Amino acid sequence: MSATIKEFLDQVVAGGTCTGCGLCAGLDASQKSAMRATPKGPRPVIPVDHEIPELIRQCCAGHRIDYPGLYRQHFGRLPESWLTGIISEVYTGYCTNETIRRNSSSGGVLTAVLCYLLESGEIDAAVVVTQGIPEPEKASVVIASTTAEIQAASQSVYVPVSTLDILNRLDPQKRYAITCLPEQSAALRVLQQQGHANALSIKYILGPYTGTAIYPAAIETFQRINGVKKNDAVTSLKWRAGEWPGYLEIITRSGKVLQSPKVYYNFLIPFFVTNASLQSMDFANEFADLAVGDAWSPEFESQGQGFSVVVSRNEKMTALLRDLQQKGILSLRPEPLEAASSMHGHMIDFKKRGSYIRNRMRRMFGRRAPDFGYKPASVGMKRIMVELVISAIFVLGKTRLLRLMLYLLPERIIGPIFNTLRLKWKKVSRKTKRQGLESYAVVITEKQP
Repeated sequence: MSATIKEFLDQVVAGGTCTGCGLCAGLDASQKSAMRATPKGPRPVIPVDHEIPELIRQCCAGHRIDYPGLYRQHFGRLPESWLTGIISEVYTGYCTNETIRRNSSSGGVLTAVLCYLLESGEIDAAVVVTQGIPEPEKASVVIASTTAEIQAASQSVYVPVSTLDILNRLDPQKRYAITCLPEQSAALRVLQQQGHANALSIKYILGPYTGTAIYPAAIETFQRINGVKKNDAVTSLKWRAGEWPGYLEIITRSGKVLQSPKVYYNFLIPFFVTNASLQSMDFANEFADLAVGDAWSPEFESQGQGFSVVVSRNEKMTALLRDLQQKGILSLRPEPLEAASSMHGHMIDFKKRGSYIRNRMRRMFGRRAPDFGYKPASVGMKRIMVELVISAIFVLGKTRLLRLMLYLLPERIIGPIFNTLRLKWKKVSRKTKRQGLESYAVVITEKQP
């Protein structure tokens, strides 16, 4: 490995900005590099004397991805709205196949689209993340060549997975679709712009809206505070089992079943939130052809079934969605962009302004932070003060003392308490966090080395 690349990887990993995406390992055509599991998610292991492409500098989301430049290259223009990116059409809807819809995190749209692309011959395989591989409590990226394998990956995964280390295993003569996180979608687009053959074999990029993820240690902690012994192995784990919005379900070898509503087990976030969640400014998967998120609104929540916000970013994907609706595979209703965005206003702000503030604070304290080539044109002092409170919670939550306190409070107690506090905080901070969001503008910054 060249000294410059080794130093670069050391800086990103040791600097705490590595997202664990697996890109650096995936760019090693010899397949001698790999990702290893750590308490903070996957981290690269590259042979010391081995060389990997300098291209990694241009597409490492833990270092810098030039979003304005990538917008001009991929779309030919900058977005009108920097909150949600360039959009062709916006819908709310769901997959009409009840089995797919019920087994998915929300409406089953991503699964239905992938299955159709495979069945229609548009792709040869789909690259998806599946919970339960190689072990029940873990998740891995797989190449799915059947609809059954695609449907097995329909559940959400809230821990980091090195999705892009699959790159060196793709066949450039085949056609793929991939589901991945926002920063991974952007990295793939950079690779495609550079003519990377394996990246170009990916004909469709699909992905979820992405707010926060948690480190794998959260799973073990959740088991321990619920009285599961270390030698009682996990035999099944689902992040969003049952009716929407779902619940975390863990089944152990002894037959013990742990279930916690999504709004309750979110109490793990302040203690185990990933650095990547706090540094990324992309919530709506801005470089995916199709981006999908939960439809959080009283209209849909009252029905107790999965509904999705469905965002197409180009005419080709819009035509595909219309075709799927005509065939009765999807049920879609057009939505004004403002209505769809308001369903996720809190998390959009968390990324677009919150991540900028958090990254700026990291630099103020002499720590590394990724650069995305733009920043908010203005951020009010009240919004900065709100972020200081949020960041303080995250900092304290990761201390040994606060994590030990988790073991003193049963999940059945701390879950409802956390949810009550969360709702009160959202109510108190709502006005400040949404103020000025509708007129969000950016300043494109100079490219950094």
